[in-house]
This record gives sequence, C-alpha cells and structure tokens, in this order.
Amino acid sequence: MSASLPYLSLILGVPALGALITLLLPREAKQAIRVLGTVTLAVPLVLVAAVWAGYDPTVPGLQFVERYDWIPSLGAQYFLGVDGISLALVALTALVAPLAAIASWNIEHRTKEYWVLLQFLVVGMFGVFLALDYLLFYVFFELSLIPMYFLIGIWGGPRRDYAAIKFFIYTLVGSIVLIVGILTLYFLTGANSFDMIELAQRAPAAVPEALKVPLFFLLLAGFAIKTPMWPVHTWLPDAHVEAPTPISVILAAVLLKMGTYGMMRITWPTLPDVARELSGVLAAFGVIAIVYGAFTALGQRDFKRLVAYSSVSQMGFVVLALAAAAGAPAAGLEPAIAASAAQAASSAAVFMMVAHGLASALLFLLVGFWYDRTHTRDFDKLGGMFRTTPVGATFLGIAAFANLGLPGFSTFIGEFFSLMGTLPVFPVAVYCALVGLVGAAMYNLTMLQRVAMGRPRPEYEGLPDVTGRELVTFVPLVAGMLVLFWYPGVLMEILNAPVTQFVAKLGGM
Repeated sequence: MSASLPYLSLILGVPALGALITLLLPREAKQAIRVLGTVTLAVPLVLVAAVWAGYDPTVPGLQFVERYDWIPSLGAQYFLGVDGISLALVALTALVAPLAAIASWNIEHRTKEYWVLLQFLVVGMFGVFLALDYLLFYVFFELSLIPMYFLIGIWGGPRRDYAAIKFFIYTLVGSIVLIVGILTLYFLTGANSFDMIELAQRAPAAVPEALKVPLFFLLLAGFAIKTPMWPVHTWLPDAHVEAPTPISVILAAVLLKMGTYGMMRITWPTLPDVARELSGVLAAFGVIAIVYGAFTALGQRDFKRLVAYSSVSQMGFVVLALAAAAGAPAAGLEPAIAASAAQAASSAAVFMMVAHGLASALLFLLVGFWYDRTHTRDFDKLGGMFRTTPVGATFLGIAAFANLGLPGFSTFIGEFFSLMGTLPVFPVAVYCALVGLVGAAMYNLTMLQRVAMGRPRPEYEGLPDVTGRELVTFVPLVAGMLVLFWYPGVLMEILNAPVTQFVAKLGGM
C-alpha cells in the first residue's frame, strides 16, 4: 500500500530535525530546548495514528512502502515499510518517547546535549522497526547504541561509567557479530541487494547446510544480547540501575524489543529450518530467563534492580513463544493443531512485547517518582507510601498487578497466550514457566508491600504526591494496559495477516 505522504520518513525525520535544531539553540535556552524536544517526540505519535488509521489489516505484506536507491553500487536502498508486527512496535515507541520526554524536564545538567541524544535515540529505535534493507537496518541499530551509551555515562548514577562501558561492550560485540552475519548472508546468497525479504527467500536454498547453524547464531547473537536473553543478560541490571529514569523507561519499554523483533523479522524467517531444529534449546533459554529473572528479582533490595530483573523474566515469555512458533511444525502434532499453536505463540510474542513495554515503563517512572523525593531506592528505607503519597502508591499497585499478569491488564493476555501456544509444543517448558509466574507474584507483591504498606516514615512526612506532569506520564500507560486487555482485537487485528505469513515461512501452515 502506498501513501500520499511519506509518513514513515516523517516519523524518522521529525525527531531528527528536532535534534538538529536543538544543536543550533543556545545552551541557556533550556525551556525552549525542552519544549522543542517534547513537541518533536510527540509529533510521531500523531503520524503513527495516521498510519494505523490507514493500515488495512486484511492485506498481507508490507504497506506504506518507501523505496529509493541509497548506495546503488552495493544494491543498498532506503527501504521502509510496515506490517502489523512492526506497526505495533512503532506505535509503542511513539507512545513511550513523548512520555520519556515529559519525564526529562527535570534534567538540568547539560540539558542541550541530553535532548539532542534523546531525539537521535528515538530516531534509531523507529528506524530499526521501519527499515527493510539490511544496511539501513544496521545503521539504525547502531544509532540506538551510541546515544544510549552517552545518556547512561553522563547522566547516570554513581557507577555510570561502569554501567555505560558494560552496556557498550556487550551491545557492540553483538553488533559486530550481526554485521558479520549480514555480510555472510549477502555473499552466500549471491544477491545484488540487501533487501531483507529477498535475502530471506534466497537463504534456505542458497546457504550450504554446513554453514546454516553458524549463520543462524551470527544473526541471533546481537538480538539475544539486546533482548537480553539468558545468559547474555548481565549488562541490563547495571544499565537500568545507573541510567536516569527516562532512559530506563525507553530501555525497558522499547530497546529490549529490538532484540526479539530482530529474531522475528530476520533470524527465524531467514533460516527457518535451523530455528525448528534449535527450538527446544531456545525454549529452555526462555524458561530459564522466566524463572531465574523472577526469583532473582525477589532477592533484590534495590527498587530499580528488582524491576530490571523483572524485565529479564518477562522477556523470557517472548523468547519462549518464538521458540514454540518455530518448533510447532516439528512437534509431531496434527497440522491444524501445529498451525494453531504457532499462530497463537507468534501473536502472543508481539502482544507480550507491547504489554511488557507499557508495564515496565510505568514501573520505572514510579521508581523515579520516589527516588526524586526520597533520594533512595533501598526497600529498607521506604514504606508507608499509601499514606504518605496515596496517588503514587495507587499507581504502584496498578503497575504491580499488571506486571504479575493479573487478569484485567494486557500482560495477562500476553502471558496466557504465550503459554497456550507453547503448551502443545513444549508442555514441560510451560510447567516450568508456571514456577516463574509464582515468582512474579511473589516479587511484585513483596515490592508493593515494601514500598507502600506499613507505618509511614516520619522523615517523609509531607512528601509531595504525584504532580500534574507525572500524572500525564502515568495515565496513558495505565489506559493502554486496560484497553489491550478489554479490547485485545485492537492489536490482534493488525497481527493476523503478518503472523500468518510468519508461521507459513516457518513451515507451520
């Protein structure tokens, strides 16, 4: 489907233009910088709404395609497009970015540089979900790495240098491995372009059998680190703990999804036979992340570190669902059951990405809400907030119940259908994952008890409750979680056609 306006380029261009204009503003114009940055990060939300309204869920394939020669000698193109999978994540990014911008208004140190980096970071995230040329995709993938390094390293906490370098090393290694995989795929297929769709079509027949598994891991490693998939997850807690609150919000809500999106867009469709062969191993990694993340979160004394480990656990459901989607055709099931399981697991993976994005963003905003007032994240120094800051504590209760997968919130839909889609394929994995759900209930309820329950602390008497600006960041996330539970068809409708194609590529239909 084409469009009269280049909506996808505008989604990328508006925040990029905002960053360039910000560079021209004097450092002292902090208020103008904040207003400009917030507006340029809010405009893409309007553009994405227009794309969503014009998107036809009954039409398979890409829509709103923009395609121009970029580096003709290499066959690289400026190739953008969306299907339901990418549109869901573009919409999540478009919602989270302006909320993070609003949460950034209290940044006083090097304000100009902060907002320039924030806007370029958002450009990189949008680009990853929109690009359909491998080289263009890689440019945006790297563009999201560099601003995040500086945003943690300059505006982070006491151990920001360590956390930023650890983040950079992990993700840089993943990026190097990924570009080696991309170039290997390009040469092995003999293609004259970096078109993701064309290379995915050529790869199963063109790649020698002996090289398929190594190439699969080259195309998986960078995304596994970004997810972060156990056991390459250790950079995440440090990055979250030291990052400023708005950057933690973006990191948890959107950047992690770049990993699982890459698996779904690139790794699985390019070498589906290897994905089927290794699906059991991948499912095991997903289950370990679910259980390990949940019970490690339970043992944390730092509010932010607990939420960070909860992200490791929640993203394990996405990895598990994608493993089940790949493994369904080889599970010895009746074709109709295998197709149904793969369809449910694939849809649940995308739904879970969005649901976790909303819940984790709210949790990190709430961590920042109390840290700004109490200057601590130590559970032993918190408590009684239902009386001290009742509105903030109420939002924490909502976030905790959403994060543990309570019916009424979108996370329940994501987790439930992830397990339902996985059950016919890897029943033992589902039983093990249920242990992680028990752990999730334990750490979320313990978090709520430590922060909100108990006797109010006298040192926090008169602590200001939620401000209007903070309320503007909390409410849309709660609304999104409620809407996606009560009206999941809003998202499922646009996922049906691309997920059907994804499952067919895996051999499930």
